[in-house]
Amino acid sequence: MPSSRTAVLFDLDGTLLDSIPDLSEACCRMMAELGRPPHSLEAIRSFVGKGMVNLVRRCLVESGSAEAAEVDAAVDVFRRHYAAVNGERTVIYPGVVPALEALAAAGVPLACVTNKPEAFTLPLLERVGIARYFQVTVSGDTLPEKKPHPAPLLHACEKLAIPPSAAWMIGDSANDAEAARAAGIPVLLVTYGYSEGLAVDSIECDGLLSSLVDALPRIVG
Repeated sequence: MPSSRTAVLFDLDGTLLDSIPDLSEACCRMMAELGRPPHSLEAIRSFVGKGMVNLVRRCLVESGSAEAAEVDAAVDVFRRHYAAVNGERTVIYPGVVPALEALAAAGVPLACVTNKPEAFTLPLLERVGIARYFQVTVSGDTLPEKKPHPAPLLHACEKLAIPPSAAWMIGDSANDAEAARAAGIPVLLVTYGYSEGLAVDSIECDGLLSSLVDALPRIVG
């Protein structure tokens, strides 16, 4: 059995869920409304990682100008379209539910720490049926800082009443690894996620996972 002070913090997009189809659809609708050419699904995949505003900015930068006022206006357009499609085509990665079930059965406290805004995070977790596994959810607008800043991870640990050294972070990108390192939390990265265009095996971490169930021996023995 795990120590009562063991916990696991999970990234959301690219780690638990493949939400790229919905994000891509919202981006396509946004770009069409703005009169700009759309980006491919694979391009959107490489843009995801540092939050909604960064995703929108990348879309604009890659299609021309991205002045502050243009980004602000585009964010409002994106939010409207994403709210309409959030969760429609998102899928849970294989191995996620068995891993969450095993961790819950072992009494391991779990948190979801994402850069996605709360208005989209909570409905998405509910819609795909995994919200019940998490005692704490830290979204991209819960605090002033987002990953790769360590504050969201430290906040999750505080809410779970465990020290950072007793937690694991599981994510899919350098964003997650940098945040975990800065917070003093060991980090495992999945090989199937988005990784912001970087080869995941080039990112410094404490181990790679082809499935979340591969993490169970490290956490629950």
